[in-house]
Amino acid sequence: MTSPLSAPYDNLSPVVQAAYRARAAAAEIAPLPRAVKDDALLAVADALEVRTKDVVEANAEDIAKARAAGTSESIIDRLTLTPERVRAIASDVRDVVALPDPVGEVVRGSTLPNGIDLRQVRVPLGVVGIIYEARPNVTVDAAALCLKSGNAVLLRGSSSAYASNTALVRVLRDAVGGAGLPADAVQLVPGESRDSVRELMRARGLVDVLIPRGGASLIKTVVEESTVPVIETGTGNCHVYVDAQADLDMAVEILINSKAQRPSVCNAAETLLVHQDIAEAFVPRALDALAEAGVTVHADERILAYADGSKATVVPATAEDWETEYLSYDIAAAVVDSLDKAVEHIRLWTSGHTEAIVTTSQQAARRFTQLVDSTTVAVNASTRFTDGGQFGFGAEIGISTQKLHARGPMGLPELTSTKYIVTGDGHIRG
Repeated sequence: MTSPLSAPYDNLSPVVQAAYRARAAAAEIAPLPRAVKDDALLAVADALEVRTKDVVEANAEDIAKARAAGTSESIIDRLTLTPERVRAIASDVRDVVALPDPVGEVVRGSTLPNGIDLRQVRVPLGVVGIIYEARPNVTVDAAALCLKSGNAVLLRGSSSAYASNTALVRVLRDAVGGAGLPADAVQLVPGESRDSVRELMRARGLVDVLIPRGGASLIKTVVEESTVPVIETGTGNCHVYVDAQADLDMAVEILINSKAQRPSVCNAAETLLVHQDIAEAFVPRALDALAEAGVTVHADERILAYADGSKATVVPATAEDWETEYLSYDIAAAVVDSLDKAVEHIRLWTSGHTEAIVTTSQQAARRFTQLVDSTTVAVNASTRFTDGGQFGFGAEIGISTQKLHARGPMGLPELTSTKYIVTGDGHIRG
């Protein structure tokens, strides 16, 4: 079978031609020193600030179309770019500049008994394809992380953000090219139809890895239909479990921050579990606090028993509520008999993203962290901390809920692979 890399360039689709250009750009930027890549990223940050007006005006087109289509406010929030948000994105790019360059890092090395020097070093993945929904900030975050780690990136955002992404990529390419790097290291995948997505998913041999970011349907489609290797970034059905020995004030604050600080993101809590021994003291306080935050509670029968006289909007939970990533001011809630029952519930319904326990018991915290198998387990902390920026990784490329090749917030090292360098002195194998 002919390799895609040996196929003639003429008469290929625009998507495949973009992949070829990305392949060439990846080979050019892979060996570049950190200083050159950092200068390009600083140029990107400066250009975003200078051309904020262009970006915001393009974003306004997308917002207007979204409102006309009746798009939910949570999705519109994800889609919106204000001057403040653009400046924050530029700041995130500068944060990436300050991070260590993983390329060339020696993961392990030794001199073998036969005198051969063996080193395993980090190298770029090559061409990274990102398929994502709604959030135009991903356009810049992904490009910055890919460039810093020596990769070329093919960006396929949703049609709902097409004007925004087009404007952002224009800024990125101008800045990168002006800094002396190949502009084709950053490309928007041509086309707005599903056909362009399918072509990207089939570009094995040209694209080294795909990273989907979005809802469960998008991720499922990419994982099941792609011939290109995929790093699965999962949905966020995150849980907050309030243990029998919890500090009630702390538990309320963590619950509200986890759910309501920004409900439209994947690390927002979607389910509250309360130990039965503390339910009488905690649930009424939690319902009042959730009411004040504007959160609707989808409650099991034991939570419903505390709803009389509460300010909260409380509705009976259905089976679907336990598996739902609301991304809105809604939360499922249940009382559980024990910590082990909380873990059992989480194992049944979690998406494997983030789970939190609120407790003053070290024994309970230790058991919870041992038994829960998610990318992140928080003890007395909000689920909202599961984030590359909060972890000190810089702007993340996504949060992987699989176990190969990366897990949790994906920063620069997760955008590299490794190769072995074997150095001898005329060594031959007998």
